[in-house]
Amino acid sequence: MSDLDIDKRQELHFPMRENGEYQKAQNQEIKLGREAGVDVSLYSNPEFNWLQMEQIRMGLQDGLDASVYANPAYSYETMRQIRLALYSAIDLIPYLERGFADDDLEEIRFALMKRLPIDEWLKDNMCAPQIHEIRIGLCEDIDITTYADIKYNWMQMQEIRLGLEKKLDVAIYANYLLNHAQMREIRLGLEAGLDVSTYNSLVYSATDMKEKRQAVIKRKRSSGSTADTGKREGNTAQEEKQQALGTEAAADADKGKRNGKGAAADFFRKKEFSISIEENGNKAYAYIPWIPGNLVTKEDIYHDLERREIVFGIKHDAIADMIDRRRHNERILIAEGIPAQKGRDGWFEWFVRLDLPRIPAPLPDGGVDYVNIEAFEMVDEGERIALYHKAEAGSSGTNIYGESIHAENGMELKPLRGVGFRIESDGVTYTSKMNGKFEFTAGRILITNMLIVREDVTSVTGKLEVDGSVYVVGSIYSGGYIKATGDIIIEHNVEMGSLIAGGNIMIKTGSTSKNECYIDAGGEVSGSFFEAANINARGNVKANYIMNSTINTMGRVIVSGSKGMLLGGRINAVGGVDTYNLGNRLHLKTILNIGRNELYESEMRQYEKQREKLLSDLDALEREWGKVTAIIDEGREVPEEIQRKILAAIQVQSQKLAELDGEASKLTNLTEQEGKQPVCVRGRAYEGSVVILNGIAYTLSAEVRRVLFRLRGKQVVMMSL
Repeated sequence: MSDLDIDKRQELHFPMRENGEYQKAQNQEIKLGREAGVDVSLYSNPEFNWLQMEQIRMGLQDGLDASVYANPAYSYETMRQIRLALYSAIDLIPYLERGFADDDLEEIRFALMKRLPIDEWLKDNMCAPQIHEIRIGLCEDIDITTYADIKYNWMQMQEIRLGLEKKLDVAIYANYLLNHAQMREIRLGLEAGLDVSTYNSLVYSATDMKEKRQAVIKRKRSSGSTADTGKREGNTAQEEKQQALGTEAAADADKGKRNGKGAAADFFRKKEFSISIEENGNKAYAYIPWIPGNLVTKEDIYHDLERREIVFGIKHDAIADMIDRRRHNERILIAEGIPAQKGRDGWFEWFVRLDLPRIPAPLPDGGVDYVNIEAFEMVDEGERIALYHKAEAGSSGTNIYGESIHAENGMELKPLRGVGFRIESDGVTYTSKMNGKFEFTAGRILITNMLIVREDVTSVTGKLEVDGSVYVVGSIYSGGYIKATGDIIIEHNVEMGSLIAGGNIMIKTGSTSKNECYIDAGGEVSGSFFEAANINARGNVKANYIMNSTINTMGRVIVSGSKGMLLGGRINAVGGVDTYNLGNRLHLKTILNIGRNELYESEMRQYEKQREKLLSDLDALEREWGKVTAIIDEGREVPEEIQRKILAAIQVQSQKLAELDGEASKLTNLTEQEGKQPVCVRGRAYEGSVVILNGIAYTLSAEVRRVLFRLRGKQVVMMSL
C-alpha cells in the first residue's frame, strides 16, 4: 500500500453534503496534526470548523495545553488570543468567563504583556475600543482616571485621552452628555489657546461649535500682524546666533585636528566601555567590547560609576571578576538596587462553598445525573459568609543612586454587593440576614428566602406561594401547587400539579402524568425525564427522556445520553432541539416547530409594543428640548440643571431603545438557520417525525441516523452529522 493510500485511509471523514471544500479543510488540519505527531483526538470533532482546528493544532505543536481553549463554543479569534497568551504565561480564561471575547481579549492580552494594571479599570460590559483607549493611556503613563469610566463611549474616551496627552484641562469638556464630536471641537479650541467658553455649552451642536471655533481663530489671525513681524525679527537673531556657534564649532574641530599627532600612540591605550542603566535605575550593566589595545581598569569602572552618581548595590566582586578575567563582549551586572515590593491586595475569605457544580455530572451513557446534583447552598441567619482581609502595605526599595523607591500598597477590593446580607460594624465581616439560599454570581451575593418543605405536596397541603425559592424534599402529587419568585427544586418526582417559578425549575427524578402536570419557568427547566408534561420556559429545557409532552421554550430542548429519546408530543422551541433519538419505530408522531414559530411572533410583537412606547417618550422629550433651544436662541436663560435633566432623559431613553433593538436582533439572529444547528439528532430519527423550520415543514419518510436539519432557502434540508 502506498503512503498516499495510507494517508487517505487515516483521514477522518465528516460527510457534509452542502460543502465539500469545508470538509476537505477539516481533514487537512487533522492530517497536518498527525504528520506533526500531536494528539489529533483533541480536535477530531466535526463541531470544530477548520480555523478552530488550526488554532488547536498550532497550540499542540508548540507544546501548549490546548485543551483550555478546545471548545467548539469559542470562536476562532478567541482561540487565537488564548493561544497567543499562553506563550507569555498569561491566563485569559477568567476574562473569557466574564464575557470578553475576540478583540476584547486581544486588548487585554496586550495590556497584560506590558504588565499594565488593566484589571483595576476593566468593567464587564466594556468593548474592545474602550479597553484600547484605557490601555493606550496606561502605556503613555497618563492619569486615565478622568475617562476610564463605562459612561463614556470609546470615541469620548479618545478625545479626553488626546487632551491629556497635550496637557489640556480636560475637565472643561469631560462631560458624558457631550458627544465625541462636541468634545473634539472644544479640545481643538484648547489646543489653539482659544477661549472655548464662548461655545462650550450643551446647547450647541458639534457643527455650531466648529463654526464658532473657526470664527474665533479668524478674529485672532486678523489681529496678529504685529506679532508676525516680531517673530520674523526673532528668527533673524536666532540665525545669527547659530552662525556664531557654527564658527566656534569649526574652530574646535581644527584644534582637535592639530592635537591628533598622538593618535597612533593612543591606539594602544584605549579605554572603551559602556555602562547602561536599566529597569528605571534599579540595575547597571557594564560592557567592554573586544578591541585590540582596549585596556579598561577597575578604576575606570569606579570612576564612571562615581561620575554617574551610582552609589548603592555596587557588586565589587563582579567588577573585579570582569577586569581580572578580561570578560569582553559580555553584559555584566555591576550594580543592583533593592526593588520595592508591592503589598498584597485585599482578599475575601469565604465560609460557604462557591464551587457547587452548575452542570450535573455525566452518566456512563452520556446522560446527565440530575438526581445527585447539589443545587444550592443554605445559610442560617447570622451565619458568617465571608471575611475581608485588608490590603497590606508595600515595602520600600532603594535604587542604584541611593534613592528610596516608594512601594505601592496593595489594592483594596470593593465591598461585595448583593442582597440578603449585612456588613458588621468591623467593616469586614459579612453575615446572612436570613435563613435562605446562598448564591454568588457575577460578583454578587444573593441570599433569598428558601422555603424547605419536608413532606410531599398535594391538594391537602394547599397552595404554596413564596417570595423566594422552594425546595421540596419529597414529591408533588395530585393537586399540588407551588408558585415562587425564585427557583423551585423537587427532590423526587412530580405526578400531577402546577409549578410556577420566576427562576429555574429542577425536578431531580422527573415527571410522569396524564397531561396534568403544568410547569412554567422564567429560566430553565430540567429533570431526569418528562412524560405527558406541559412546560413553558424562557430558558432551555433539559432531560434524559421526554415523551408525549407539550413544550414551549424560547431556548433549546436538550435530551442527553445514548438512550435519550424525544418521543411524541409537540415541541415549540425558538432556539432549536438537540437530542439523541427522535421518534420511535411505531411512528408515534413527534412534531418539532423550531425558529420563527408562535412564540417568536409573540415575542416580536412585545418588542414592537415596547419600542413604540419608547419612541413616543423620546418624541416628547425631544419636543421639550426644542422648546429649551428656542428660549436660548431668543437670548433668555434656561437653568443648566434643566438642560442636563432633559438631555440625560433623552440619553437614557435612547439607550433603552438601543438595548431593546439589540435584544430583538439577537432573537432574529437566533432563528437564522443558515450555518447553525437548529435541529441535531445524534442517534436515530424515525419515520413520521415532523420538523418545521421557520414555518416550513419536512416529514421523515424513512429512518435516518446522525443528521442535522437546516433551512436552505425555502426548503428544509437534511445533512449528515
